[in-house]
Amino acid sequence: MIRYSLKCENGHSFESWFASAEAFEKVHGAGMVACMVCGATKVEKALMTPALRSARKMAPEAAAPEEPAAAAASPASHPLTEPQDAAEALFDAMRRKVEESSDYVGADFTAEARAMHAGLKPERSIHGEAKIEDAKALLEEGIPVTPLPIVPKRNRN
Repeated sequence: MIRYSLKCENGHSFESWFASAEAFEKVHGAGMVACMVCGATKVEKALMTPALRSARKMAPEAAAPEEPAAAAASPASHPLTEPQDAAEALFDAMRRKVEESSDYVGADFTAEARAMHAGLKPERSIHGEAKIEDAKALLEEGIPVTPLPIVPKRNRN
């Protein structure tokens, strides 16, 4: 997995995870990367600081003693279950709104969207999982879908 810092054309900064650099390029090239704040799809990579191993993650004999100031600034001092900044709080609110106002259909998303579009099932708001090529096919068929960077409940810790 690789994490990129991204910035949209409206100046919003956010981060997203991708399986690989190639996966990012494929999804970005298909216009499937969108700003979590405003939904803009003109998104570019932002400058990032490299991820370095901390002394605590090194072998015990190579680890340097940690200073109190460094310990206070460490990520462990802020629980990951809480939003770290305003953008994460907005994203969390969006995720909750989607989950509260739509039905989760899981891997059946593509079939369910097609059935509703064809009038075989009643229309309703749904969310689920689809492969990139399936989402593109839905769009090409005139079926409105929007990719959301939401991890299904069963995959959250």
